[in-house]
Amino acid sequence: MLRSLFVKDFAIIDGADVNFAPGLTVLTGETGAGKSLLVDALMLLAGARGDAGVVRHGADRAEMSAEFDLRALPLARAWLREQELDDEEQLRLRRVVRSDGSSRAWLNDRPVSLSVLREAAGFLVEIHGQHEHQALLSRKHQLALLDAFAQHPDRIEGVARAARRIADLDRGIAELAGAEKGDPDRLDYLRFQHQELKKHALSGETYARLVDDHRRLAHAATLLQGSQQLIDALDSDDEHSATSSLAHSATDARKLAQLDPALAPVAELLESAGIQLVEAINELERYRSAQDLDPERYGELDAQLAKLHELSRKHRVPAQDLGLRLGELADEIDRLQHAGEKIEVLRREREAASADYTRASKALSESRRFAATTLATRVTGLLRELSIAGAFEIQIEAADEHAFPLSGRDAVEFVVSPNPGQPGRPLRKIASGGELARVSLAIEVAAIGSDDVPVMVFDEVDSGIGGATAEVVGRKLRELGSTRQVLCVTHLAQVAAQGHQHFAVRKSVQDGQTRTAIEALDAKPRVDEIARMLGGVEITTATRSAAKEMIAAAR
Repeated sequence: MLRSLFVKDFAIIDGADVNFAPGLTVLTGETGAGKSLLVDALMLLAGARGDAGVVRHGADRAEMSAEFDLRALPLARAWLREQELDDEEQLRLRRVVRSDGSSRAWLNDRPVSLSVLREAAGFLVEIHGQHEHQALLSRKHQLALLDAFAQHPDRIEGVARAARRIADLDRGIAELAGAEKGDPDRLDYLRFQHQELKKHALSGETYARLVDDHRRLAHAATLLQGSQQLIDALDSDDEHSATSSLAHSATDARKLAQLDPALAPVAELLESAGIQLVEAINELERYRSAQDLDPERYGELDAQLAKLHELSRKHRVPAQDLGLRLGELADEIDRLQHAGEKIEVLRREREAASADYTRASKALSESRRFAATTLATRVTGLLRELSIAGAFEIQIEAADEHAFPLSGRDAVEFVVSPNPGQPGRPLRKIASGGELARVSLAIEVAAIGSDDVPVMVFDEVDSGIGGATAEVVGRKLRELGSTRQVLCVTHLAQVAAQGHQHFAVRKSVQDGQTRTAIEALDAKPRVDEIARMLGGVEITTATRSAAKEMIAAAR
């Protein structure tokens, strides 16, 4: 659940720190007071794009943060662990938007991108804005809502997987068909390139050894001369050579050790160093005797490297990768030589993939039809509670059987009959804004529970309704608050009275600046606020009494 929301220098809010409780929380206030600003802040924390317009006039930046309790959200905790962003059983989102329009985001005090912020918020909050019902007019959105209600992601993925397989096979067939009908001389050219590379190309390891041998032969004289100089310096008839000096030192140390055993380790180390020195000299002599200064061999290696570098430029690959290029040429030659055969193989695979798609699409369609019946029944019942006596129906039409869409072969249309006996009309063709708002709210309430999002936010989705219908809407939101946390921005007293928690948003002008404050209402101020919503500016005894009755009835 959402524990708290902090907002600073955001639009006309200079500062607000709100703590939330479980159940239904309502936010009310006069028109223009900024009731929806907390929703806007939540949307930014959920990864929506922000601009300089959200920064309070005169401020350098707008800042907002929210803290969520994750104890009842194992999927969110698991995702945070995968992202290495976990912090016990809570999640903190923070966002800063600067006056130049740039912004930064943090999750559990670690900087993150907006895409990560959006992914995290997907586990936490679902926001239904004032114009959310416009999305329901889209048939694509209707299909997505039906799929979410049906809860059949495995079937959707099965259809998408089969569709992707068919698309891959179609591309392969098209490429082979194009190659088969392409330049008739290309195959001969590829064979020539392959034969040339086969003669000269080396594996990466063999090429590395060739380079080492070439470098060694190029510097053979320097290596021989240098190794002989080392031998002369280390071992000569001169008594000052390294071997002579070390031998004398070891003898002297051994004599001193006879006088004091503490020096025995020194003598042993010097004797050991003498042995190591002799081994080094012997290794140098073996190295000199094994060297071959054959100039012809050097010339062969030089010519071989030159040819490899020439082929490297020709094929536009590093010389050490010419062996890999040889394999690619062999594959392309094989593909062209057997294009016809391979096309037939791919066509047979496509027939099998098409059958897989048809089976998966049929299973998905059956699941959708079952879910559509259940959802339509729920929505119809809710519509009657919202004073719409007609019926709601979800029509599912089969698309072209020769097409392979990722989403399956179903086209969905939400259809409403506002009054008994009237023919149904697509939701997108309903003209009445109030009627559309009620139908959309019924759909949203009926579909709730399709996911595990713990926080639902409704921003004046009750616009266009009133009276008894408004009271039903309020009861439905309160009922929803028994299973998850609900935040509702409302202008209806009937809805506000149903809240478990109530905040009033007040706007004032101080020192020439417009400021918005958010006040948690206890018993008496809440009665006054609902009375204001019922009766306007002047609160009478009658409106206050009505407000008390509404609050008592909600309990």
